[in-house]
Amino acid sequence: MKRKQSKKKTQNKKKKVFSEKDAFANLEKTSNTLTTKKKISNGIPKYVADRMARRIFFTAGIPTILGMSVFVVSYIIVTRNIAEIPPSSTIAVSALFFLLGLAGLSFGILSASWDKEPGSFFGIENIPLNIERAKAAFKPATQNFEDNG
Repeated sequence: MKRKQSKKKTQNKKKKVFSEKDAFANLEKTSNTLTTKKKISNGIPKYVADRMARRIFFTAGIPTILGMSVFVVSYIIVTRNIAEIPPSSTIAVSALFFLLGLAGLSFGILSASWDKEPGSFFGIENIPLNIERAKAAFKPATQNFEDNG
């Protein structure tokens, strides 16, 4: 039996021939447009990120360190026979500090002002605005495009 030849082999297509100069010229044009697009950034500005990091350190870092130190302090108290502490209360107090640290993490992120000026000490007035920004960031891209247009 004879095999059928594929259509690709039977058709004689003319291939486009580019010179090296044209090929590299097109490459340079596309790379220039890509680099200009990368310069535009919608990320968090550095001064805002620094503000968030400071607030997170105090509102989340300190309670987290306290949550870990509860185990050490409880161990020292029990081994030196200063007091009898049930393990469940050690875990409960530690969990309370860790939950406080989690709340502090959220507070540190949401209370940071996006203005050049640092804002108030606690930044409570920035929380509703930052919640709206977070909601807008999680919208699908088409909804964000329609809102901006």
